[in-house]
Amino acid sequence: MKKFFVIVVITLSVITFRASADEGMWIPLLIEKYNIDDMQAKGFKLTAEDIYSINNACLIDAVVLFGRGCTGELISDQGLLLTNHHCGYGAIQKHSSVELDYLTDGFWAMNNEQELPNPDLTVKFLKRIADVTDIVLADIGENLLENERAYSIEENIKKIENNISGGEYINSIESFFYGNQYYLFVYEEFKDVRLVGAPPSAIGKFGGDTDNWMWPRHTGDFSVFRIYADKDNSPAEYAIDNVPYKPKKYLSVSLKGINEGDFTLVLGYPGSTKEYIISDAIKQIKEIRNPKCIELRNKRLEIMNKYMDTNDTIRIKYAGKNARVSNSWKRWKGEIVGLERLNAIETKSKLEKKFNKWATGNEYANVIPELESIYERMEKYTIAYDYYKESIMAIEIIRFAEKFKELIEIASFSEIDSLTLEIKIQELEKQSEAFYKDYVEFIDKEIFYELLPMYFNNVAPEFHPEIIDVGFEGDYMKFIESLFINSIFTQEDEIDKILISGSAESIQQLVNDPVYKFLDRFGKVYSEKILPYYDSLNAQTNILYRKYIKGLSKMQNDNILYPDANLTMRVSYGEIKGSQPKDGVKYVYYTTLDGVMEKDNPDIYDYDVPDKLKELFESKDYGIYEVNGTVPVCFIATNHTTGGNSGSPVLDAEGNLIGINFDRVWEGIMSDMVFDPEQSRNISLDIRYILFIIDKYAGAKYLIDEMNIIK
Repeated sequence: MKKFFVIVVITLSVITFRASADEGMWIPLLIEKYNIDDMQAKGFKLTAEDIYSINNACLIDAVVLFGRGCTGELISDQGLLLTNHHCGYGAIQKHSSVELDYLTDGFWAMNNEQELPNPDLTVKFLKRIADVTDIVLADIGENLLENERAYSIEENIKKIENNISGGEYINSIESFFYGNQYYLFVYEEFKDVRLVGAPPSAIGKFGGDTDNWMWPRHTGDFSVFRIYADKDNSPAEYAIDNVPYKPKKYLSVSLKGINEGDFTLVLGYPGSTKEYIISDAIKQIKEIRNPKCIELRNKRLEIMNKYMDTNDTIRIKYAGKNARVSNSWKRWKGEIVGLERLNAIETKSKLEKKFNKWATGNEYANVIPELESIYERMEKYTIAYDYYKESIMAIEIIRFAEKFKELIEIASFSEIDSLTLEIKIQELEKQSEAFYKDYVEFIDKEIFYELLPMYFNNVAPEFHPEIIDVGFEGDYMKFIESLFINSIFTQEDEIDKILISGSAESIQQLVNDPVYKFLDRFGKVYSEKILPYYDSLNAQTNILYRKYIKGLSKMQNDNILYPDANLTMRVSYGEIKGSQPKDGVKYVYYTTLDGVMEKDNPDIYDYDVPDKLKELFESKDYGIYEVNGTVPVCFIATNHTTGGNSGSPVLDAEGNLIGINFDRVWEGIMSDMVFDPEQSRNISLDIRYILFIIDKYAGAKYLIDEMNIIK
């Protein structure tokens, strides 16, 4: 029998909560206390215990943290799992080649034996949440220095960990409200997760970057996986004789349909939000950080797209890279538009003036002025930090060379730990194989040509390393050409020889490699002149925000204060609702297959509708998924979501699956900082379109037969 942790918890309510509108990402443990009455008033038919329960199977038991930052949900008693196509994209891409192009053609296993293993993919089930605030903050005085406070908190966390039993679980204590509250999350991790099915990118990524973050949307953004366990239904490494996992709970799938005004519930792992930052921070994001990062990514995307559009091999190699670069690029653009439309800087400033007036003469009086001062001092470090990340570390060969730092350090010791060296070499052998498989040198070199001058032209001179030798006379192009010609890192066979030999002497020679020397010189500037000050100033803002939020809760004790997202399980609720983004434009809440066909364009990769889908459309062969002569595709609702909610189940009032969340609308992207109930909408894929594609398009009805369908 598995052991569970035993811990005594005395709840400490530091922050006041109250649900308002559809804003907020709520901790499941607190739904009974703070949200359930409001949820039921809005149409929810279940109880808080149905969402999260320690003793009984509940909805949370059917939801997983998928990979490193998505959500997935169980839809059968045989471990069948749904998530987004873009969440499974990396796995699909790794299994793809020009000969077996699963990105273009899709992939469907017609039995368990055909499912594809993914060695680096894991899923985590949340087993329990506990409020450990009072234990973590025990004996933490208000006047402690921050380093003393951090040390005391660390010691208190160790005490909690010492009271936890059951080594098969992963325990994580997370900070909320900048350290005003702490919660313990206990997870069970499964490591055998196999690809079952994925539609072609012309369905799963339909509309590509053009439609990303937009409504109306017609993207079939889903993929199907299966979790495997050992014969005892416990987590296990991949093995042929593993069996499909039997979940404690899986979701029923509803074909009843949806209507405007219907209650919607989203469960998942939202990644990061910054709802409480002040106007100076908003201004820095809107006027400096986002524009500069957008400009840098513009260059990368222009170069990638130029070659991807004309070469299928490059398109496959760079599909995942391009998607990762473009996603944040477009989001940053949308944030600027949204913050401008909402006049967010002025709105935040008004709240700060009100807070300053309220704080006069009390312990919170200097919070806002001190934050303003820090943001002013932080600006040059922020610019240098962003340019280092978005230009220097955007170069693939530089990032690859960085992976060898630890190996070089191990090989430099006078007494080498042979086991540690061997483990690191094995790790790098896998990483090297993956790197060179999808690496195109001339693309990386062209991006390097564009980005390196941008760093030197925009970052303060004090952060300029000496990288170009006198012989190149400041000529970036000649310098970069020489770098690539003379570097071992551009030569896969030479790197393989070094790793296979395991020779400390050969490994240490990499220190003099021109690419590694470039990395080292820039790295020293970053680690000595940029990062320490950037981190220190950010740490100071965190201290002040901790105080600011406590002050806000006292000043507005009847107002909503929900915690920022931090990749822990959250609940958000709302309703299916259209939107009116601007004068004269009104969007309905749903899209259909008709819209997919209207966008069809064989000359554009992202809009080239597959022939079989056209045939199904023309013959009207929709089966039980037909609604008013077509098939529903996507819908929008008012749930508060962000990155990490990709793949989250969207449930109806009875807890049945009606869709999977995959995006937000352009007009509401700024909801990570400022939520607008009028325009913030989450975009979800209708479950009926998913089933239609699986059944009618892929011919994998056996998967439908696994599910519990509610009609």
